[in-house]
Amino acid sequence: MLNKKSLLVAALATAVSAPAFATNGYAPHGVGIKSKSMGGVGIALPQDSIAAGLNPAGMVHVGNRFDIGGEFFRPIRSTTITGNGQPGQSADGFYDASAKKIFFIPEFGYNRMLNDNMSVGVSVFGNGGMNTDFVSVMPLLSSPRLPDGSPNPFAERSGINLEQLFVVPSFSMKINDKHSIGIGINLVVQQFGAKGLQNFAAPAGTPFQVSESPDKVTHNGDRDTSYGIGVRIGWLGQLTDRLAVGLTYQSKTSMSDFDDYSGLFAEGGGFDIPENYGLGIAFKATPKLTVAFDVVQINYGDVASISNPINKLFTGNLLGSSDGPGFGWEDQTVYKLGMSYQYNDKLMLRAGWNHGDAPIPGSQTLFNTLAPATVEDHLTLGLTWALSPTRELTFSYMHAFENTINGQNSIPPNFGGGEANIKMYQDSFGIAFGMKM
Repeated sequence: MLNKKSLLVAALATAVSAPAFATNGYAPHGVGIKSKSMGGVGIALPQDSIAAGLNPAGMVHVGNRFDIGGEFFRPIRSTTITGNGQPGQSADGFYDASAKKIFFIPEFGYNRMLNDNMSVGVSVFGNGGMNTDFVSVMPLLSSPRLPDGSPNPFAERSGINLEQLFVVPSFSMKINDKHSIGIGINLVVQQFGAKGLQNFAAPAGTPFQVSESPDKVTHNGDRDTSYGIGVRIGWLGQLTDRLAVGLTYQSKTSMSDFDDYSGLFAEGGGFDIPENYGLGIAFKATPKLTVAFDVVQINYGDVASISNPINKLFTGNLLGSSDGPGFGWEDQTVYKLGMSYQYNDKLMLRAGWNHGDAPIPGSQTLFNTLAPATVEDHLTLGLTWALSPTRELTFSYMHAFENTINGQNSIPPNFGGGEANIKMYQDSFGIAFGMKM
């Protein structure tokens, strides 16, 4: 017999120890393997017990069940520097930021019906993240040579690692036979580490000081941890026998500061999670074919460490200050289209498309060599195979097409000028086991 308590503890332990990476900016293109195989849709189409991460109102429709799975994620990221005249040595060249290529992202969900009209559940998933690990030294971040031209013995290849985990207890209820509402409490933990950013860590009082706290910029460990609590609410309505509509809203989540990196992020190490909201539609085109469409708005612009442009550095705002420089990201609108087809009693096929304009302007590519969130278009495929009336396996595949953001006056003159051109493409493969109880 399945030990549910042991399964929950194991899933949480695995999730806390594993990194998460993302495709819509630094948010995932979907939540749950079924959603990910359909372009990320799910606001009006709950399919498993991880649905609270999209719309908690859908949990009362999935019944008693649990799901456990994971995704193998392969982001290939790089930077090309052109036209640079950095004193001592030009930084021109191609820089591979994919020293580590394969990451595993786990997920877990459990839902329990209290009665025919109410449910409680918990959904656990990686909400997002960023990672770069340059194969060689990136001169604009970590000087390979000292001012006299000799090799710098402290030069190190650069990179960052940001991981976010959401644990979402939820409550959902049917108002009547057509409408349901739900609420999820976002319990969030995130971790961060940075290395090889010595060019931004010049000591205080020197002409090259760019951080308010130079000793809190780089090489302060890989596991600086931050915590926060937020909320997600939702509504789901079955407007006709064939048409469902859903709405969802996630509040901005104020996170505790990254104290060990208070000299890197604005507001003394602040890295809040932006609010987002969305509308979803699911239409049963035929008895076997369902088409779903979601549109989601992610307000990166409300988080200073994400949205502040790098040129604030040259108007008296040092890294880590209350209005310090950030990644310069803009708000992002994401469009998701998915289809599912019940081929026979055992096999359901899925496909989808996901598009969101990259949030990085061409003027902000220098700092975003560390976070090259360039991809815009994603193709997804998947299937669910019923092992029995109560047990199933789901598979998903995603390809995010290569996209380059070319710099536009992106490297300041005091860094030698020129352009930083960043690009990335991604592939992922997911598998999940689900069981109705």
